[in-house]
Amino acid sequence: MSVIQGFWKHGFITTNGIKLHYVTQGEGQLMLMLHGFPEFWYSWRHQIPEFAKNYQVVALDLRGYNESDKPKEIEAYATTELLKDVEGVIKGLGYENCILVGHDWGGLIAWKFAHAYPQMVDKLIVLNLPHPAKFSDGLRKPQQLLKSSYVFFFQLPWLPELVLQANDYSLIGSIFRNMAVDKSAFTTADLEAYKDAAAKRGALTAMLNYYRNFFQEFLQNPQQERGTLKIPTLIIWGEKDAALGKELTYGTEGFVRNLTIKYIPNCSHWVQQEQPQLVNQYMREFLENSR
Repeated sequence: MSVIQGFWKHGFITTNGIKLHYVTQGEGQLMLMLHGFPEFWYSWRHQIPEFAKNYQVVALDLRGYNESDKPKEIEAYATTELLKDVEGVIKGLGYENCILVGHDWGGLIAWKFAHAYPQMVDKLIVLNLPHPAKFSDGLRKPQQLLKSSYVFFFQLPWLPELVLQANDYSLIGSIFRNMAVDKSAFTTADLEAYKDAAAKRGALTAMLNYYRNFFQEFLQNPQQERGTLKIPTLIIWGEKDAALGKELTYGTEGFVRNLTIKYIPNCSHWVQQEQPQLVNQYMREFLENSR
């Protein structure tokens, strides 16, 4: 099923036993975009039309988010399930591989998918999420543990949901605007869109279950991926990220053979929304020049 709205086509695809919503524009090689928390496909609104000139851009609602199905079990958000979702989307859209783009949680999924299914990733672009091995190492240090302390709060049952939905989901809006360096990057309409997506039945618990499952997985397997990734990879990093320290990117070349890193000063975690023109420029240069 699909509905044309402006230049963007909204559709649904069944993969790994669930139905996922996506937005697409353009034709050509598949560029698959994976969002983070507490976002949905809308976080790529500045990138979709830009890259639709040369690619079929598909911005996914990850399982649990916005219009996608929202399994109730914490185990439904295991990394293995998330990777199967991505595999099914690529194949279900009629492709064998893609340019994979991820931010935040979508970045973590993108990193892990590239390691697990390297033949299905032509090029990898990750925004403000370190390589899993670097993230794992960082979580052993007090500096990053303090920045990630909200993850411990998210482990609690029902209380995080109550806090996030209080006062008409005001905290959802605050997460974006308070973290941003350029507050004007998020209009009132943007914040309302994120609040509306989070307010869908079952969405908040599903979004938090990513963190609840990750905590369990990390305790069971803290080593994460440590093999060498051969896929051409671009990291774009807003240096004023309040949740993830820039130092988490240092030494990534030990895990990625063909690596490009672009730092953006005076820019927050919401890098592709706060500095869209610069992010689009770096992405395009990488796509044109990397082999």
